[in-house]
This record gives sequence, structure tokens and C-alpha cells, in this order.
Amino acid sequence: MPYAHRTIHDADAHIMETPDWLAEYADPDQRERFAPVHVSAVRPGESELIERFRAQHADPSYRAEDEAQILLRKNWAATGSFIKEDRPAALDLLGFQSQLVFNTFLNGKLLASERGDDADETYAMARAHNRGMLDFCSVDRRLLATAYIPLRDFDRSDRLAGEAIDAGARSLLVPSGCPLTHSPSHVRLDPIWRRAEEAGLPVVFHVGGGARAADGQLLDPAYFENGGPPVPDFHGGDENFRSIDYMAIPTQPMQTLATMILDGVLDRFPRLRLGVIEQGASWLPSWMRYLDSAFDAFRKREERLQALSMRPSDFVKRQVRVTPYPAEDVGWIVRNSGDGVCLFSSDYPHVEGGRNPIRRFEESMKDLSEPQKQAFYCDNMIDLMGNGLTA
Repeated sequence: MPYAHRTIHDADAHIMETPDWLAEYADPDQRERFAPVHVSAVRPGESELIERFRAQHADPSYRAEDEAQILLRKNWAATGSFIKEDRPAALDLLGFQSQLVFNTFLNGKLLASERGDDADETYAMARAHNRGMLDFCSVDRRLLATAYIPLRDFDRSDRLAGEAIDAGARSLLVPSGCPLTHSPSHVRLDPIWRRAEEAGLPVVFHVGGGARAADGQLLDPAYFENGGPPVPDFHGGDENFRSIDYMAIPTQPMQTLATMILDGVLDRFPRLRLGVIEQGASWLPSWMRYLDSAFDAFRKREERLQALSMRPSDFVKRQVRVTPYPAEDVGWIVRNSGDGVCLFSSDYPHVEGGRNPIRRFEESMKDLSEPQKQAFYCDNMIDLMGNGLTA
């Protein structure tokens, strides 16, 4: 029996890349640029660990437990986490109608390259990433591939966006942090937003794409020098988030979205949808109020604000969709931000998604109506994805 108890579209799921995954999909003359991507928490021996999991996934006795373990096995141990042919079976057991699929390890590296000195590497890396995502998702139409589009070079980014859409990408993944030399609302980025709008595909931000600088860190490292021992993340390593990092996750998407709204991007492209994925949502109600406060305080002197066709929070309700974490009070967020903004996400097969995300979401939505729950689990994802669900 599938895990899902109703029609559910999943706005956040992942593949688990193997160390050489990026190089495998790069242009032959670019492969030497890309060293294996290792995870320090399991290195040394990561490749051997993955091969042991590959052998387990081929073992009938291991696979016999797939249904019982569908949300208990995590990362490479999970069904369909890195073997693409197995992902349809995972979707069948989860019972989700679709999954928007992201990489696991590369967002920070893609952003670091975008802010580095070698633009050729930036676009070669993005192109390899996009090929890999499209290949993984090609085994099942329920899998919706994200294609990364750097924003550093206007013309090259526009061409890459066109390539990705033509190749079958279901959404365009862009960094939530600001490009180094221009605003994310720069008018020369309009061709990218126009392509997405005309194709009926969303533009999405994901955690890991909003580092403060080329070093890939969300926060100034001085915040962690508190005189005490190092604090491990919940994996027991040092590569993921701890409580202090967690507080910084939404800061970059909040600023980038505000800039795009106040500079009129969403007004110029009213059918464009933006998704803020795996970056929490408790910030949403007060941020919407703060946006309107900025609008009221500065409209008298700023012609760009005078030109907006409606209040900033109304653009959010019309065009922005956000995934809460399971530990957040989704009922409170929905009541204070509107029924059409929040989306369900499982984070499959990551540890952060937990062992029963639906139950945790349900606990915080007891006071919501059935139409509000229907919007959270299904309708808002349909609105976000547009043609991405029907292509």
C-alpha cells in the first residue's frame, strides 16, 4: 500500500550523486576540470560504500524490504536514490504523483564556480549537471528535472536556459544569492524569465544556492567561534546545517525575492512562478508584512514602487510558492500567508525529510480546512509547475 494517503505532488526530492557523476555528464574536453565530488562525512571509502549499496540494491532479500523501509532507509541506502532504474519503484511505494528532483551535493559548488574566475567552467559545470538531471529523470515522467542556470553572464545564461527547456527540463534552478556584479532583478535577465514564462515552467531556488560568498558558507565563520567545542550537524559531520546555520537559510531568498518584486520582475512577468524549496517557511508571514511596509514607506520617492500594479504581498500570493520544513507550524504559516503559497515536500531520500513527513505536517494542520489541505498537498504544486507537470 503506498505511503501517501491522498493525491500528493512532492516539491522537493533528490538524487544522490556518486563522486564522478558530474564528470560523467560533462563535455569530453571539459571532464578534466571536474574532480570527484566527495562527502567528508563518509570519506575515505565513499566509493566503496556506494558500491556496497549498489550490491545491496541488487539483492532480492534487501529489495524485499523496500516497502517497509521506504522512508527509513536514507541517502544511498534508499530505493532509487542513485540507481535511476529503481526510482519508479520508489515513487510507486511513496504514492506521489510527481517529484521535483534536485541534486544533493552540487548547489554550493555550482554557486562557488559562478562566483569564481572561470566563466567557461561555470557553464560547463551547469551543462553537465543539467544533462545528469535529465538523464536520471528520463526513466519516469513523474520525475521532474531541475536545470541549473547561472546568472553571471546575461547572454550565456539565456542560451543555457533555452537549451535546458528544449532538452526537457521541468524547472529552472537559479541561485538565491545575488550574482557578483548585478542584481537578480537586472533587466538583462528578463529574457530568462520570459523563456520560463512562455514555456509555462517555474524558476526555483533551493537551499545551498544562497551562500554569502564564494567560500560557500551561509554565515561568517566567526559566528561559530564561541569558545566551545565544534558542534556536529545531525549527520554527525560538519558539512550540513546546525542550529546557527539553520537561522540563516532563508535570508538570501528573502532578499532576492524582495528585490525581484520591488524592481518589478513579477509585474513584468505575471505568469511566472517562483518556488523557494527546502528553505523553510516560518519567515513568510512577517516577511510579506515587511515587504508591504517597505512599499508604504518608500513609495512616495521611488518611481519603481509607484509603477507596481499591486502591493508586494499580493505578488507573493499570486506567484511565489514555498516549502515548509516538517518541524514548522504549517497551519500557522498558511493562516498568516494565504492558502495558495505553501507546498508539500518529502526531501526524499534525505535524512532531513524524516521518517513520516505527512504525519508531521498533519499534526500542525489539524485546524485547516480540507480545501486548504488540498492546496498544500496538490493544487499549489500544480500551479507552481504549470506545463512542467504535463509536458
